[in-house]
Amino acid sequence: MSEKRVSFHTLGCKLNFSESSTLARQFEAGGYRRVEPSEPTDVAVINSCSVTEHADKKCRNIIRKIHRRNPDAIIAVTGCYAQLKPEEIAAIDGVDIVLSNNDKGDLYKRVVEIENKAKTEVYSCSVENLTRFFAAYSSGDRTRSFLKVQDGCDYKCAYCTIHYARGGSRNIAIADIVKEAEEIVAAGQKEIVITGVNTGDFGRTTGEKFIDLLRALNEVEGVERYRISSIEPNLITDEIIEFCAASPKFQPHFHIPLQSGSTAILGLMRRRYTAERYRERIAKIRSLMPDAFLGVDVIVGFPGEGEEEFMQTYRLLEEVGASFLHIFPFSERPGTPAVDMPNKVQSRIATERVERLEALSDKLHRNFAERFIGTVRPVLFESTDRNGRMYGYTDNYLRVSTAYDNSKINNICNVKLLEIENNGDIRCETVV
Repeated sequence: MSEKRVSFHTLGCKLNFSESSTLARQFEAGGYRRVEPSEPTDVAVINSCSVTEHADKKCRNIIRKIHRRNPDAIIAVTGCYAQLKPEEIAAIDGVDIVLSNNDKGDLYKRVVEIENKAKTEVYSCSVENLTRFFAAYSSGDRTRSFLKVQDGCDYKCAYCTIHYARGGSRNIAIADIVKEAEEIVAAGQKEIVITGVNTGDFGRTTGEKFIDLLRALNEVEGVERYRISSIEPNLITDEIIEFCAASPKFQPHFHIPLQSGSTAILGLMRRRYTAERYRERIAKIRSLMPDAFLGVDVIVGFPGEGEEEFMQTYRLLEEVGASFLHIFPFSERPGTPAVDMPNKVQSRIATERVERLEALSDKLHRNFAERFIGTVRPVLFESTDRNGRMYGYTDNYLRVSTAYDNSKINNICNVKLLEIENNGDIRCETVV
């Protein structure tokens, strides 16, 4: 019998990426060979996202494409879209399994159960059942791993379905997460990105605190770098900022969602902070880590956003010196309060505002990068070889390139930043 093949198609967040990687290890332990998404396969796993209608549509298109290319393959769909609309997915030709986020960790077992059986299996996807924690971290990348420390969200922002798709905030104990970090180190990876749905809300299940987790991870030998993938403005305390600033392992890099720079719109969104609170949190970071990279999520076109509210967002982003913007046009999600809100923003206006913020993002990123030309920064180099060039990220998340040198792979080297290239990367040279 020939070796069985499995492919993975991961949509959405880094959390999904860590979970897909853990599922892949289960399949590989069971004798499967992982193949690229474009290759012929016997089993195709789709880990779906449902943050926007576009994400749902993308998932449907991927399923149909896989079925056309691999008509006899078992297709298993899990993730947030599968959680919210299992029947919709089950109705697509070729789908054999639709599995809730709660049962995601059982996916390998379910595939084995239905091999050689031509039937669709839809498991319970009600939000009340979302109580399990699927421990996960990514592997395969030779330099960094995404470590899942938290799942679910107790916040109910007016535009968001994540609390339906992922359930309430929950986590495993710090001691168990430390063991996973040690496994990551044993596999040779030197950078860990701490991730979750609402990462800073860690501790709901165990009565522990996020700062306690950071302190425990800081003690794991062999990890040279940590990054926090995303943290809410209301959860990034002085204690967390001060700890990260003092620790050589925690990098000067934060991703802190804003969504809107208008306090009035933040109120309609049911966010848990004001524009002034956001401004104050960034000022605290800047006072201790002036070189820190700041990634920011922004939603454009939320109901009630007029030109003045949009410009409040624009000006705030300029003022705090964001380094990069993740811009999302508002997408109505069924069952959320935002669907019924008045003063909808026309799509053409939202599109135009997205374009304005994209131009601002380019300008802000270049301004940030230009500050460091001529300086020396530490870079963790990756293994990719593109036309004789290799790449990596500085401590403060600037992407650099230099001549390919096998000895630099997965090593932190001091480099001098020379010039910004046309694609935004920074050409550098190693400092001996």
